[in-house]
Amino acid sequence: MKIEPLIWHQDKALLVAFSARQSALYPDDTIPGINVGLNTAEDQKRVWQKRARFLEKLEVPLSSVVFARQIHSANILYVTDPGTVDGADGYVTDQPGLALAIQVADCAAVFIADRSRGIIGAAHAGWKGAAANILINTVSIMQSKGAKPENMHAWISPCIGTSRFEVGEEVAEMFPSEFVLREGFEKPHIDLKGFVRSQLLQCGLPGDRIYTDPACTYDDSERFYSYRRDRDRAGRMMGLIVMR
Repeated sequence: MKIEPLIWHQDKALLVAFSARQSALYPDDTIPGINVGLNTAEDQKRVWQKRARFLEKLEVPLSSVVFARQIHSANILYVTDPGTVDGADGYVTDQPGLALAIQVADCAAVFIADRSRGIIGAAHAGWKGAAANILINTVSIMQSKGAKPENMHAWISPCIGTSRFEVGEEVAEMFPSEFVLREGFEKPHIDLKGFVRSQLLQCGLPGDRIYTDPACTYDDSERFYSYRRDRDRAGRMMGLIVMR
């Protein structure tokens, strides 16, 4: 039901988890599986039930979670209270017990922690947010609260792989050429994971503390939803980080 990054798997003071699709759980639903997306074809009451089930398995109270009405921006908020926020695609907190949730289908959910300072961050990094420096903004706000890049660890969730991420020239022009693949394709393809990692390196995170899940959401239909693959029938996964 969940994916836990190995870097934090044994860390009892920090939880990072990412939901798996698991269509067999609710095969007759409008969107089978653990769909946590309110902006999908599924009834919102049913989505909240699925959110609650996922969080219950993690032993995280629904009342302790921050959600965002994500808008594909680079806006990051410092938060101290649970609930739903508008106009942002990520958050930073230093409050123990406050969980930061991100929902994705093909975009990357990125989770960052400075364990020594008790500061965590979460970002929704699709191509728009990534190109607009959402990771740089996240690390900057974490630094403003006392975190240090050299002490941070980061995890980049499963997201769409390069071979499946075809874009137009207007999008390709927003990315450095080393993250735009053209050979073997009729149209340019973007290496989203590579670009996100490069932004974290630019912020000063050590390379050996940045971990990228290799899975492609488009190719792995058993475990993940994909908007590119399923369009309006796609659900969403949830990633979450919380300091215990």
